[in-house]
Amino acid sequence: MNHDDGLRDGRGAENSHQIVTSDWPKVQPGSHFGQNEPHRTANGKESAHDDLPIPSPPQPWHPVAMTWIGLSAVSALLLGFYDVAKKVAVRQNAVPVVLLISVSVGCTLWLPMILWSWVSVETVPHRLLRVDSLSLGEHGLLMAKSVLVGTSWTLAFFSLKRLPLSIAAPIRSTSPVWTIAIASLFLHERPTPTQWVGIAIVLTAFWVFSAVGLREGVKFHRDRGVAMMVAATLLGAISSIYDKFLLQTAAISPSTVQAWFSVYLVPVMIPMAVSWQQTQQKKTPFQWRPIILTICPLLLAADMVYFTALADPDALVSIVSVVRRCSVVISFLFGIRALGEANFWPKAACIVAILAGVAVLALGG
Repeated sequence: MNHDDGLRDGRGAENSHQIVTSDWPKVQPGSHFGQNEPHRTANGKESAHDDLPIPSPPQPWHPVAMTWIGLSAVSALLLGFYDVAKKVAVRQNAVPVVLLISVSVGCTLWLPMILWSWVSVETVPHRLLRVDSLSLGEHGLLMAKSVLVGTSWTLAFFSLKRLPLSIAAPIRSTSPVWTIAIASLFLHERPTPTQWVGIAIVLTAFWVFSAVGLREGVKFHRDRGVAMMVAATLLGAISSIYDKFLLQTAAISPSTVQAWFSVYLVPVMIPMAVSWQQTQQKKTPFQWRPIILTICPLLLAADMVYFTALADPDALVSIVSVVRRCSVVISFLFGIRALGEANFWPKAACIVAILAGVAVLALGG
């Protein structure tokens, strides 16, 4: 008779090897013997292994969610590739057409979400994709943002066409200084003493950086490319303050701002593209490059990851801002390695100083 037969016949209940579980002590998983009943051996003596734990039942595996710091790093990575894509797209190319195509891609990406939210907002899968309905006045506010950002982007793109990427990107990374300066002048915000130290570090690094630029024939106080990038950075700082108004005072959601701002950028860019066609087409012909299609998606993805990081209750805005500024490292390395730009170590030292100053600014707030 095999083992199965022995279990099926009537003698199974009388078998001396039958296990009676009803007499076992009640012990919670993960607890130790001896906490409720002492564990005894067959002869009735207490076991020397009273403290052996009962293994807890296996828990289901869950993927580990990326932390807000990790998301900030991903956002910085995407921003770095965004700067690289811009530089490659505008090299010896017609900037107005590059801008119009890139913003049209962004508009195309957001239009389906706008329509979906309008038809059935409750079925939109994620709140960062949901576009709220707006009043006419709120649409006007977002149109103003589009003009502001469109102007900033135009100046930045023309500057990138003229300047080495390893010079243009670090200038752009100084924007926190100008944001604080503008907030101090017009919003009566006062930097802390630590922030003043950070401002001094960034401005000193910027001055040293201008001396490095002279080695490549870039005179910071005369070069049009530098002037355009500084102006673009100033407008970007104003846009950051305006974003604060839109998100906090006007109470418009980040996704709604992104969506409609992307739509309104298209009519902002059309006049300049028409002007290029009429006056500059022969002088500066347009060259199609597939990388143009990646410019706006990279920026939108970077912003989406950024907002996701800020949604974490444990996220620190100051740390997120510093990590995002590290995108300049990618732009710098690409300019040096891929484009053959010069003066690696002096520029690297200036970038480290600028990032250190930005870190002091953020952490001193």
